[in-house]
Amino acid sequence: MGEGLNFVFIKRLLIVAASLFIWFIIHTTFVIIDGLNDELKPVDAAVVLGNKVEANGQPSERLKARLDKSIELYDRGYFTFIIVSGGIGKEGFDEAKVMKAYLMDQGIPEEKIKEDPNGYNSYMTAQNTSKMMDELELDSVMVITQYFHVSRTKLAFRKIMTYAVHSK
Repeated sequence: MGEGLNFVFIKRLLIVAASLFIWFIIHTTFVIIDGLNDELKPVDAAVVLGNKVEANGQPSERLKARLDKSIELYDRGYFTFIIVSGGIGKEGFDEAKVMKAYLMDQGIPEEKIKEDPNGYNSYMTAQNTSKMMDELELDSVMVITQYFHVSRTKLAFRKIMTYAVHSK
């Protein structure tokens, strides 16, 4: 009798494990496809999401890649403003200030760069961007980040922008 119960338990455990594995694969596939599907069109502003600043005060390679992409698209005329969003990391640097300095060193005019020093997560960045867009009278925005970050950032921006539109 005990062996039959063990078999049923193991069978159920395998079904649960297989279900979780399938869910993980589907979820991961969706995130990758969504993140690699660029929706490139002219907008009013771009938001560059923050990332690690090295101990020497320079943007990490990942952050530099985001900033370089924003420079490329700015130069191609896709947007007028760049919003740099980040917080103070464990290294002690304000990501937004470091990003702004990097962009200015690359020739982006200071008045075209807006800082969000309180963008500690995607949701806070969306909230802060919505307020800046209202102040600057902007209607559209694109987010510049790596592919694995796109789905959750889109969700945060949709939530905030929908709320902002409905609450006016």
